[in-house]
Amino acid sequence: MDTLELLLHPVRLRIVHAMSGGRTRTTSDLCARLPDVPKTTVYRHVGLLAEAGLLEVADEQRVHGAVERHYRLSRERATIDADAAASMSLDDHRQGFTAAMAALHAEFNTYLDRDGADPTADSVGYRQGTIWLNPDELTEMIGALSDVFASRAANEPAPGRSPHLLSMILFPTEKPPRHGSDPQADAHR
Repeated sequence: MDTLELLLHPVRLRIVHAMSGGRTRTTSDLCARLPDVPKTTVYRHVGLLAEAGLLEVADEQRVHGAVERHYRLSRERATIDADAAASMSLDDHRQGFTAAMAALHAEFNTYLDRDGADPTADSVGYRQGTIWLNPDELTEMIGALSDVFASRAANEPAPGRSPHLLSMILFPTEKPPRHGSDPQADAHR
């Protein structure tokens, strides 16, 4: 299985999210983190991710006669880079979006099912809106957002910090207007 195929699956994507931020976790830790996923499924997907090199063994310990592996995420391997994204078919993008939405939905339900979940106090947000941008404005906005995300992406676990799942979804809702045409007139055609 290639990296694209591995990451375009909701359970494996949730495992990658859980491993982000320099954490090491055992498969048992991941089972606790994904309580809605059967343990056998978590073990199978951890095995696939480890076999492909997306998860690396950080440490091994003997626990009650068995070997317990602590895994860490290989960040550079667990990324769909620009070249891989450019090579994706429309069906690959459809599958990737579906996997991302399924993972996001499952993670949100897991959050809501926790004792003490308080969306207001936890600053939970899920707003949507339409913004009008020309190609240069779009490029500038993506660059600014990338800078904001990059400034926090290297944060490691520390006292007072808790992990937050951030998803950005951006796509045009209509065909772009023909070059040199009036968008208002195009919208009424």
